[in-house]
Amino acid sequence: MSLSLHAVLADRDLDVSLEVPTGQTLGLLGANGSGKSSVLAVLAGLVQPDAGQCVLDGEVLFGPDVRVPPHRRRIGLLTQDSLLFPRMSVIDNVAFGPRSAGCPRGEALAVAQRWLTEVDASDLAGRKPSELSGGQQQRVGLARALATDPRLLLLDEPLSATDVEIAAMMRQTLRRVLADRTAIIVTHQVLDAVLLCDRVAVLESGRVVEQGTTEEVLRRPRSEFAASISGVNMVRGVAIGPDSLAGPDGTVIHGEPDLPLTSGEPALAIFRPEAVALHRSEPGGSPRNHFSGVVSSIEPQAHLVRIRVGDLSADITADSVARLNVSVGEPVVLVVKAAEVSLYHR
Repeated sequence: MSLSLHAVLADRDLDVSLEVPTGQTLGLLGANGSGKSSVLAVLAGLVQPDAGQCVLDGEVLFGPDVRVPPHRRRIGLLTQDSLLFPRMSVIDNVAFGPRSAGCPRGEALAVAQRWLTEVDASDLAGRKPSELSGGQQQRVGLARALATDPRLLLLDEPLSATDVEIAAMMRQTLRRVLADRTAIIVTHQVLDAVLLCDRVAVLESGRVVEQGTTEEVLRRPRSEFAASISGVNMVRGVAIGPDSLAGPDGTVIHGEPDLPLTSGEPALAIFRPEAVALHRSEPGGSPRNHFSGVVSSIEPQAHLVRIRVGDLSADITADSVARLNVSVGEPVVLVVKAAEVSLYHR
């Protein structure tokens, strides 16, 4: 059941086109306000777009002179707030969807029990939502969304209200139930993208700025948001040769291009913080890329220490920090070899 979407919302400055192949999960990434939840609202039928078309499994859900109402789209939606009916038991909440579709009560309860078991929540069947933790409510909300046998499952930051331990358990549940299912998940977490998504699309200001397989986007990010969550340094600039670009401040960066750069065209330089060396003054030797600046923060990063200098980061050992005797507010020089820098057309 493939999905093809083009949606325009003028009042939200949204103009998005997406494709989700059958049986795959697409991750929607982006900063707050980039339009991710609006995309889900359009797909679920909660917001009517000004223009565009959506086709799911060969059926037009909206388009010129076509608008299928939300209850007939067979799209399941799980938001950050699971929105369970407070006066219903857990199992009745999950059975609500099948019952609304005309399923006999006994059959609907059997479907509800099956999905509660699937999400490891069968022991919660007789409780009321007020008796559940945030993580338990999300499990029940997921079971309720799945009980309607949706053609498309939409998940809007389903792990945001859970603590680290519960999120890890819920993530494993999602990996199981999303297998071979067409789904879109909105998330800010790189771990969710890596573990749950076949493909990702990055939104900025209501536009898709990059998309591809999860590995491609996180390994070679072309947007600031993707670069930030994948933990790499990114410098935008203009190509000044086949293997060089000039940054916004005129700093020349040399690297290894995926394809030879064209002078005058926008380009990106990507390099990982662990490839960056830190110096108190300009060093000699072979490294070709030097960035001067002032230390803005010093923070632990796993077994290393992350030094922030403007928009760039260097991950060095604690011994190196002690040896250099560096502190916040001091001028330093970041150095990275050209062989460690990947260059791309923008």
